[in-house]
Amino acid sequence: MTSAHPASLVQRGMSALDWAKVLLLGGIWGGSFFFARIAVAELHPLTLVLFRVAIAAAALHLYLAVRGPSFRLALPLAGSFLLMGLINNVIPFSLIFAGQTAMGAGLAAVLNATTPFWTIMLANALTADEKLSWNKVAGVLLGIAGVAVMVGPGLVASLGGPVWAKFAMVGASLSYAFALIFARRFKTVPPIIVAAGQLTASAAIMLPVVLIWNGPAGLLAASPHVWAAVLALALVSTAFAYILYFGLIRSAGATNASLVTLVVPVSAIVLGLIFLGERLELFEVAGIVFIGLGLVTIDGRILRRG
Repeated sequence: MTSAHPASLVQRGMSALDWAKVLLLGGIWGGSFFFARIAVAELHPLTLVLFRVAIAAAALHLYLAVRGPSFRLALPLAGSFLLMGLINNVIPFSLIFAGQTAMGAGLAAVLNATTPFWTIMLANALTADEKLSWNKVAGVLLGIAGVAVMVGPGLVASLGGPVWAKFAMVGASLSYAFALIFARRFKTVPPIIVAAGQLTASAAIMLPVVLIWNGPAGLLAASPHVWAAVLALALVSTAFAYILYFGLIRSAGATNASLVTLVVPVSAIVLGLIFLGERLELFEVAGIVFIGLGLVTIDGRILRRG
């Protein structure tokens, strides 16, 4: 697990295209929390995980059948995709959806934003080319602080939630961090194949789990607006997003790809402004500034010029 991106890549930081992918992914995954909140009102969290990964996998297979490349490229890596699907989809999705049933969105956003911290720690221990640096640590801490400030009073209001829900969100962040490190081994595989492979494996894992846990009764019983949220979650926030995500890991490394979780809360606020007519509070502006400073610190180029 020590081979992948050259050391020079980490030293020069991300390209403009990589940063664009981070911002775009942050926007897409900011919407995923909104869709998930709608869906879990009527669907069991495990059932929602199954629909999310199965519909996304089916969409990617349809695309591959029409445009290529062949999915046969994934077959020799079937075991790796099973593990990737487990730690990148099945475990974190289940923990997040379960946690969202008993936790305020504010605290959930802060705990999810700790993913870059865990990724930096794991990358330092398990890789040869993504080591700790002062700007990475300082930038991530600034980013997490920014998320906490941006949540503001909503964070205080959600602190009294059940302990198990908090551990569920931290567990999801740790699982994502392990997945980011593990995904480095797919650097020679096209990102769309990686996305299709891990989502197919996730669906294969989740189908028997859901049937044993919940049974087939009522599996498809949901309101039209819930199905619309499920489709948006599967097609946009999963199928398309994972193609971008694995391409980002390939070009920028695990630690840099994990920065998406710092952008997600900002995008959620922007989406609220645009589609829900919400007001932008002063503490939210302060939090966004902190997150921006954190990303600039991690990138390092402005600091080096100074």
